[in-house]
Amino acid sequence: MQNAGGHLLGHVRDLGRSSMDPNARIYQTHERQTHHTDSCDVVGLLCLRTAKSGGLSSLVSSTTIFNEMRRRRPDLLSLLLDPIETDRRGEVPEGGKPYFPIPVFNWHKGLLSAIYQRQYIESARRFPRVPPLSQVQIEALDLFDELANDPKLNLTMELQPGDIQLVHNHTILHDRTAFEDFVEPDRKRHLLRLWVAPPNARPLPEVFAERFGSVTPGDRGGITVRGSRATIPFDA
Repeated sequence: MQNAGGHLLGHVRDLGRSSMDPNARIYQTHERQTHHTDSCDVVGLLCLRTAKSGGLSSLVSSTTIFNEMRRRRPDLLSLLLDPIETDRRGEVPEGGKPYFPIPVFNWHKGLLSAIYQRQYIESARRFPRVPPLSQVQIEALDLFDELANDPKLNLTMELQPGDIQLVHNHTILHDRTAFEDFVEPDRKRHLLRLWVAPPNARPLPEVFAERFGSVTPGDRGGITVRGSRATIPFDA
């Protein structure tokens, strides 16, 4: 499920929310998302309508970012191999904390997997037991973002109605630029999102269960909270 509402099919559109709302997910706003991963193995997007302007998609290899950080600043890279708290944005599983600690980069069985959302790392500092980011942590995250935003490393595209994008979250980060929408409801930007758990997915370290619920291929990922029921909404 993609949110606390139990949605198996997500509607990516501006719901008038703001990233300043600690319980809002950024895909519900018109703001830039920044490069990040979703809580699944593969995320699929189907474009139904484009925005009046903006809303471009960007992809970048997290493995390339890792290699560039290792080449430039291995001291900062080492910090991203340690757990760092990430905000659940109000979608807390039963018995869990409102945040989860996990490294940005994770080596497991010879594979490098990434999990990242800078805004949620920063908003996790609102909780009393989460320490503020240190200056060297901020420097490491800034370098990560600098590399992700480097046009020499990323690929930007404009999805058109009917286009489908499939992204492997463990090796690719995706981004969406801010956008201006149409006034008319039937012309507003609208994408459908599907989170996929392939049965032949790569092995993940146990720490991913903090977010994925399980690390068993084919039965992991998504967001489950008390009282949520799986549903496929036909509108946001």
